[in-house]
Amino acid sequence: MARQDTLTASARDRMALQALNFFMADMEAGMGPFLGVLLASRGWTTGMIGTVITLGAVVGMCTVGPAGALVDTTTRKRAVVIAVGLAAVAASAVILTSRQFWVIAAAQSVMCISGATIAPAVIGITLGLVGQAGFTSQNGRNQAYNHAGNMAGAALGGLLGWVFGYPGVFWLAAGFAVVSIVAVLAIPAGHIDHHVARGEAPADQAPVKRLRVLLESRPLLAVAGAVMLFWLGNAAMLPLYGLAVVATHANPFTTVASTVVVAQTVMIFTSLVAMRIAQTRGYWLAILIAFTALPVRALLAAGVITAWGVIPVQILDGVGSGMLSVAVPGLVARILDGTGHINVGQGAIMAAQGLGGALSPVLGGFIAQIFGFPTAFITLGALSLGSLVIWLGFAPVLRRAGNHVPDAPAAAELT
Repeated sequence: MARQDTLTASARDRMALQALNFFMADMEAGMGPFLGVLLASRGWTTGMIGTVITLGAVVGMCTVGPAGALVDTTTRKRAVVIAVGLAAVAASAVILTSRQFWVIAAAQSVMCISGATIAPAVIGITLGLVGQAGFTSQNGRNQAYNHAGNMAGAALGGLLGWVFGYPGVFWLAAGFAVVSIVAVLAIPAGHIDHHVARGEAPADQAPVKRLRVLLESRPLLAVAGAVMLFWLGNAAMLPLYGLAVVATHANPFTTVASTVVVAQTVMIFTSLVAMRIAQTRGYWLAILIAFTALPVRALLAAGVITAWGVIPVQILDGVGSGMLSVAVPGLVARILDGTGHINVGQGAIMAAQGLGGALSPVLGGFIAQIFGFPTAFITLGALSLGSLVIWLGFAPVLRRAGNHVPDAPAAAELT
C-alpha cells in the first residue's frame, strides 16, 4: 500500500476495526471488573485487594513504553493483538482457579501487560488505516464501540455470574476473545500503512528520530502529569464503590455489573461528543471537562453509598473516562506527528496513567480499611484536583498543540 498523506479505509476495514474494539473490551477485561468482589468473597481485606491490583498495575506501567516501541517497529500489529488477548484470557482462568496471593498477582500482571500492549497496537492499526486526518473521528467511533463492548460484557457477565457463578464470567471473556481474533484477521495486513502508523515525517522533511523528543515536549509532559493525577484519583473509585455497596449486603454480581454498565453506557455517548468537541473546539476543552467531572464524582461517592447511588456516581465516571479515551490519544498523535514515535509516546502517556492507576488502589484500599469508604473517596477526589491545576496552568501550550494541523511537521510544537 502506497504512502499517502491522507489515507482512506474501506467500509469493511472500518467495520472490522469497530468489531475488534467491541469484542476486545471483555476479552481484555476478563475477570478484572469482578476481581475485587471475587477476592472479598474469599476473605481478602480491601488493603490486600488494593495491593494485588497495584502490583499488576505497576507491571503494566513498566511494560507500556516498550509495548509502544514494539508497535512502532513491528509490521505484525494484528499478531500482537491476538497474542496479548489470548494471554489475558489465560490469566483470567488462573485468577478464577487459584487462591495464592502471588499466583493471582502474577496473573493480574499478565492482564495489565495485555492492556498495556493492546491499546497502542489498536491505535497503531487505526492510524495505519485512516491516517492523521481521519484519526479523531475513527478513534471516537472505536472508543464508542469499545465502551459498548464493555457495557455488554459487564451486563452479560453480571447475568452469567448470577446464574453460573464466576466461571460464567470467564467463559464469556473466552467467547469474546474468539470473535476478536476473527475481527482483527478480517483487516488485511496490506491495508495498514506502518509508516503512517508510527507518525513518520514525510519524505521531503527531516525526520525527528531521537527518543528524547518525548522528554523535550512541554505539552506531552503536561499531559503526562495531568493524566497521572487524574488516574491517581480515578482508578480506585469503581472497585471501592462496588465494595462499599456490596458491604451493605447488595448482590455482588448485579452491583459490579451495574457500576460498569452505567459508566460504559455514558462513555458511548461521551466518546462521540468528545470526538465532536475535538474537531470543532479542540482537545483541550474535552479534557478539561473530563478533569472537572472527577472531583464531583468523589463527593457524590462519599455521600451516597447505596445501590441507587451507582447511577450518578458512574455517570460522572462515564463523562470523565469517556472524554479522555478519545481526546488523549488524539492529542498525543497531534503532538508527535512527524517524529516517528507516536506509539512510544502513546505508551509513555499510558505509563503515566498507569503510575496513577497503580498507586490509586493500594492508597484507596488502605484508607478505606482504616478510615472508611467516604474518607477514601474524598482523599482520592482531592488528589485529582492536581490535574485541573496543570491543565489550566499549561492551557496556552496545550491549546497550540491540540490545534496542530495534521499535515504539518510536528517538530515545531515540541518546545
